[in-house]
Amino acid sequence: MNEKKERFIELLRSTERQGMEKVIDFLEQSGFFTAPASTVHHLSYECGLVEHSMNVYDMAMALRVPIVAMKPEMEEKLPEKSIIIAALLHDTCKANIYKKIKKWNKNNQGQWEQYDTYVTDYSQMPFGHGEKSVIMLLRLGLELTLDETVAIRWHMGAWDLAFQSFEAKGNIHEAGNRYPLLSLIQAADNLATHILEQ
Repeated sequence: MNEKKERFIELLRSTERQGMEKVIDFLEQSGFFTAPASTVHHLSYECGLVEHSMNVYDMAMALRVPIVAMKPEMEEKLPEKSIIIAALLHDTCKANIYKKIKKWNKNNQGQWEQYDTYVTDYSQMPFGHGEKSVIMLLRLGLELTLDETVAIRWHMGAWDLAFQSFEAKGNIHEAGNRYPLLSLIQAADNLATHILEQ
């Protein structure tokens, strides 16, 4: 996992974005690099979050190639540095929320045994998923472009809309029309989660 972490940090630094070193320091101190990607769904093991983030980045870059081939004007609208930032930092909100606990279950022989698992604690910053990532990054001093902000904010797509207002549903629709980076990150996140990580 060390090589994934090193590649992750190297990619972030390659953007040369103002505030990035502070973000990297925060990720290191908050346990981002050792956290799972989820408690039970995908990559629910130590270092799963950095693995997931790298999968989203790799998938986004792979998807960019045929998109640009089919629509050359997209090359300018899908800059590699923005893909790095949006893909690798879309789940910043998961830093410092996972707590390792012990639980019990019955094994195949019907005997109780203890195992390690994770629970989440959102009490420190109880915002929604995408907006929490954006707020955290901006508070750390990272300069985000508008399309990066939108892509991170709405990367959950329809999963984030069940309890949203009519206005929020209109916002995500408009964001998808205006910012191609959003659609790319949504697709990459979905494909990484449901295909690469199953």
